[in-house]
Amino acid sequence: MNKLYKAFIAIGLSSIILSGCKSLNPSVMLKTGKDYKYDAFPPTPSIEYKISINDELSFSIFSNDGFKVVDALAGVTGGTMLSGRNRGMTTDIEFDGTAKLPLLGRITLNGMSVREAELFLEEKYSAFYNKPFVLLEVTNRRVIIFPGSEGTAKVVSLQNENTTLFEALAQAGGISQSGKAYKVKLIRGDLKTPQVHLIDLSTIDGMKQANLILQANDIIYIEPRLRVTRDIMVETLPYLSFITTIVLFMQFVYSKTGK
Repeated sequence: MNKLYKAFIAIGLSSIILSGCKSLNPSVMLKTGKDYKYDAFPPTPSIEYKISINDELSFSIFSNDGFKVVDALAGVTGGTMLSGRNRGMTTDIEFDGTAKLPLLGRITLNGMSVREAELFLEEKYSAFYNKPFVLLEVTNRRVIIFPGSEGTAKVVSLQNENTTLFEALAQAGGISQSGKAYKVKLIRGDLKTPQVHLIDLSTIDGMKQANLILQANDIIYIEPRLRVTRDIMVETLPYLSFITTIVLFMQFVYSKTGK
């Protein structure tokens, strides 16, 4: 009977450990294989934020090169503001990359920097107004950051016009103690065919990559470290409790029957 106990326990423990290893750290997301080919950064990365689909724009237009803006600072009224409110109107960049604007109708702004879009719209509105002055602001820029620990993901609003990866990580509280600083994944673009970049922030050289300008809806994922001992215990403890109960029950039966 002792041999039967030992064999039963050995088989049970082996099964538990194997099943635990298979499901080890199941919360790890966005895994890439050893031979996964990450996307390379462009030789001349963008130094400005680019307007993107689903961006919300605050739009204001003034005549006479913004004459009213200058006079308002001096306490004098003058010039003409062509937008509906002092803070401007709001419009969205729709699925096709266009925004609906007064007089112009639907016009493509997707992929432009804010400065490029302002100059582009000033040129378009010059057909209707004298020396138009356009102000644009993206009001809903945000990125998603997974800092490398469970349950701490954050949606971070990009307050500055051109926010770097370092700034966004600082807003999110930095990389957690369980995060791998050498394995930071930047996921960008259409989620059906995303660009996946790998950044190593554990070295000074990696700092050059971290200086890149974030774009709307970027996903920054810091891969968490495997905590083997803890994870195996968490996975196997319920099974160990069950086996212990079975063994104790068998010992009780054996002591009563003597078989």
